[in-house]
Amino acid sequence: QVQLAESGGGSVQAGGSLRLSCAATGYSYTTSCLGWFRQAPGKEREGVASLAPGGNTIVADYAKGRFTIGKDRATRTLYLQMNNLNVEDTARYYCAAQTECYWRFALQAEKYNDWGRGTQVTVSS
Repeated sequence: QVQLAESGGGSVQAGGSLRLSCAATGYSYTTSCLGWFRQAPGKEREGVASLAPGGNTIVADYAKGRFTIGKDRATRTLYLQMNNLNVEDTARYYCAAQTECYWRFALQAEKYNDWGRGTQVTVSS
């Protein structure tokens, strides 16, 4: 059973940084993609970044140059390093797993099977 638990959210001022973590268990290291998604009030859930089993990464255009996805080798947790945050980044951020990774769908929320409960990120001006 896949279990995902996010942490690291909080409130920051514009221009600040946050590092989100996702403790993920029960997924396949060889076939599953892990991704970060976000949802702001009144908006659809959107893809932020994804990590393929082989290590490839993809980051949404709006986050390129600011956000980095990776896996901490020591703790085996998925992370999302977010720098230069702006007010538009305010949302609830979710960690998700796609059991059989189809990379062309890496940032499509509907293709992910398992989800964490999310962690809130609030950016103030």
